[in-house]
Amino acid sequence: MRRGHHHCRRPIPLLGSGLLAAVTLVAAAATQPSPDAPKPSGPLTQYRYLAEVRLAGDGGWDYLSIDAVARRLYVAHGDHVDVLDIDHNTAVGRIDDTPGVHGIAIARDINRGFISDGQSSQASIVDLQSLATIARTTTGAGPDAIVYEPTGNEVYTFNGRDLSATVFKARTGEMVASIALPGKPEFAVADPATGRIYDNIEDKNLLVAIDVHTHAIVNRWPLAPCESPSGIGIDAAHHRLFVGCHNQRMLMIDAGSGRVVDSVPIGAGVDANAFDPGTQLAFSANGEGTVTIAHEDTPEKLSVLQTLRTQPGARTLALDPRTHNIYLATADRVPAADPSSGRPAIVPGSFRILIYGPAREVSP
Repeated sequence: MRRGHHHCRRPIPLLGSGLLAAVTLVAAAATQPSPDAPKPSGPLTQYRYLAEVRLAGDGGWDYLSIDAVARRLYVAHGDHVDVLDIDHNTAVGRIDDTPGVHGIAIARDINRGFISDGQSSQASIVDLQSLATIARTTTGAGPDAIVYEPTGNEVYTFNGRDLSATVFKARTGEMVASIALPGKPEFAVADPATGRIYDNIEDKNLLVAIDVHTHAIVNRWPLAPCESPSGIGIDAAHHRLFVGCHNQRMLMIDAGSGRVVDSVPIGAGVDANAFDPGTQLAFSANGEGTVTIAHEDTPEKLSVLQTLRTQPGARTLALDPRTHNIYLATADRVPAADPSSGRPAIVPGSFRILIYGPAREVSP
C-alpha cells in the first residue's frame, strides 16, 4: 500500500471533464488536536478548514507548487497544470500538453516555470506571465520531482524510471549533466546557502546530497529509522531537513551531517512535507486524511502541535509563506470500486483543492 500511493507512481485517475473551475467556499472547522502532542514552547497557531476550490478535468493529480510573489498555485492535473489565484480562490488559467505531469518548479527571478512531463520524459519551460510553453528539453526516463537551483540558474529533474537526475540550464534548456542515483528518487529540495540539493532515495532508505557546482553526489546518508522516505521540507536558517517516512515518522535531520536530530509520529500514507520559516512549523500531508503539524521548538527538538483532519487521498501539499495557508488536492472515490482494476474509481467532477489556515493562537 505504501508504494502504491506515492506521487511518483501513476497519478490517481479522475473521470470528470471540463476546462476551468467552479469555486465553492465553505466556512467550517475541520481540525482535530493530537491528544498525545507534547506541549509547545510558546503561543502557536492552530489550523482549520477555510475553503475549497473545485476543478473540472480528466486525469489524476500530483505536486502542488506556490508562487508566493505572483500569488498563484500550480496544480499538476492529468495532462495539464491548473493555475489558481490564491488571494481570490479562483482559477486563472492552465498550462496544456504536459503528459503525465508530476512537478512544477518556479523561477521567479527569470519569470520561468519548469514542469516535469513524466510520460514524455521531457521538461516543459513556461513563461510565468503568459503561461505559454516556450520550449521543451529532454530529461531522463520518467521525470518526477523537479527543483530550480537559483545560484547556478539550473533545473534538476529526478527521474524515476532510469534512476538519475538531469541538470539543465534554466534560461536555455541546454543539458548540463546527468547524475546516476543509487535508487529510486522521491521529493527533492534545494539549499542555495550551502550549494546542495537533497533528494530522498525511496527504495534504499537513503538521503543524498548533490553539490550544485560539481553535479556530484557528495553524501549518502542512511535514514534509519525511516522506511520509504517520500516528502522533504527545509529550514534553511537552521540547516534542518524534514523527511516524511512511510513507517509513520517525520524525521528532523541535520543538513550538514545527515544526523537524525529528532522525529515525531505522523499519519499513514505521507507524500509531501513542508516547513514554514515564519511559524517554525513542519507539515506532513498524509494520504489517510490528516496533516501532522509539528513545531521546531529548537534546532534539536520537534514537537507535534496538531493532527489536522483533512480528507482521504489529500497527500500532496503546498504552503503559502505569506498567509501560512496550506493547500491539498483530493477527490472522492466510488465506494464500490472494483479492486481488481488496479485503479481507484473517482467520483466525476469531485477533484478539488482544500485550503486550511491559521485559526487562533493557543498557549501551552
